[in-house]
Amino acid sequence: MDHHARNAESGDDNRNSKATGPELAATDIEGLDAVLQGGLPRGQTYLVRGDAGSGKTTLALQFCLAGARRGERVLFLSTCESEAELRAMAHAHGWQLDGVVIHQHNVREYLGGRAEQSVFHPAEVELPQTIDALLSVIDQMKPERLVLDSLSEVRVAAGDSRWFRRQVLALKDHLTERQCTTLFTTSSRAPERAVKSLVHGVVELEQLALHYGPDRRRLRVVKLRRQAYASGYHDFRIRTGGIEVYPRLIAAEHRSPCTPEIVSSGLPELDALAGGGIDRGTATLLLGPSGTGKSTVASQFVVASARRGERAAMYLFDERIRSLLERTQGLGLDLHGPLDSGQVEMQQVDPAELTPGEFSHMVHRAIVERGVRLVVIDSLAGYVHAMPDERLLTLHLHELLSYLSQQGVTALLVMAQHGLPGTPRHAPFDLSYISDTVLLFHLFEYAGELHKAISLYKRRSGSHERTLRPLQFGSQGIAIGNPLRQFAGILSGAASLREEEPPSHVQ
Repeated sequence: MDHHARNAESGDDNRNSKATGPELAATDIEGLDAVLQGGLPRGQTYLVRGDAGSGKTTLALQFCLAGARRGERVLFLSTCESEAELRAMAHAHGWQLDGVVIHQHNVREYLGGRAEQSVFHPAEVELPQTIDALLSVIDQMKPERLVLDSLSEVRVAAGDSRWFRRQVLALKDHLTERQCTTLFTTSSRAPERAVKSLVHGVVELEQLALHYGPDRRRLRVVKLRRQAYASGYHDFRIRTGGIEVYPRLIAAEHRSPCTPEIVSSGLPELDALAGGGIDRGTATLLLGPSGTGKSTVASQFVVASARRGERAAMYLFDERIRSLLERTQGLGLDLHGPLDSGQVEMQQVDPAELTPGEFSHMVHRAIVERGVRLVVIDSLAGYVHAMPDERLLTLHLHELLSYLSQQGVTALLVMAQHGLPGTPRHAPFDLSYISDTVLLFHLFEYAGELHKAISLYKRRSGSHERTLRPLQFGSQGIAIGNPLRQFAGILSGAASLREEEPPSHVQ
């Protein structure tokens, strides 16, 4: 069973968990429970930090609903939002807060006597009153799950951080004695570093504003005592229905045996160029100028995969699905049938909307849940625009390709070169070294006409042809001709006939 599926299952009611590990309180946020490897250890206190709008209250409500579904006593103490506001938020997500007791606590009610006494520091009177009021509600309810949203409002009543820490420690000890699993929420800008050392775990939520497109959200488990978890940043979204977390893909956690096998393109000439075909579980880069047929050749592999009874997934960052279907149909490649039967799935990807973590999660689910064996990313130029930091592109792709390889899934990566025939060409970034096979597509001029050619630049796992072959597209499909031995200068973009025939074989 794969890592994420295992964690999702352990996110169910963990009261019957093995004695070797702590009982876990699931959040029922599937991706978050996967990051936490099942949920939060019960009976402890946790801190959720983030700016306004980052999703703290939404996460807290989902945590409460998860407890209510399991018949636990659940209490939501709100210091900043009214019960009506919380219920309106829940209604917007389609939730009914049955089984969740909401209590609004107005901290500012305890700040009125600040000018009426001078013997004690205000914090020595007001903060204990606030904590005592909270403890009174808690002792009356005896909750098994508790949310205090937000601790920042309680901080208003404190005069200094040491006094605040002392009172929060008393509250935390009180809850721990009663085996209550507690979430404190607080603003990430609040000066509460001292509180972070008191709690059992800390989850930070971030909301990043990009120059274009929607805000990006990500979370990180800063600490979780005596419990393994997936470190690093994990993308997430807030949709209707709640938070969706996309755990960072870690290839090392998904190792599985893969039997060596050759994958055919369905074109004997193309297979011959690759030394018999490409290898199962490898990544093939289709590189060349725009308009040379990279997407069409990738579609040929997809059609061949469907004919073998295998499932394939195409992720289109640039071309529209309708345009691809019409163009391939005109070339004799039938993608409509496999698409209707479910053997082929196509996903239109908007790089401005989709985060890299969400994309990896999408690919992961296609493989685990639907048994996809061939993945096409068309193109990498669109994929890179989904990266908030292009410096991380190679690392992110390397992890994704490693995961695909370990699952025995073949990957086809389409990337366009910049430049026209006769001018210098270059790729926007170099991925040839992490690709197992590189197919080059050429565009050259001869006798006043543009011609296309294809060659195999690299095949890591075996021998291959070193020739350039003509490439043509017509109503009968893709045609690959005999090696272009009579020409010179094809790679420069302006070919010429050789004065003499080249040797038939070069050592």
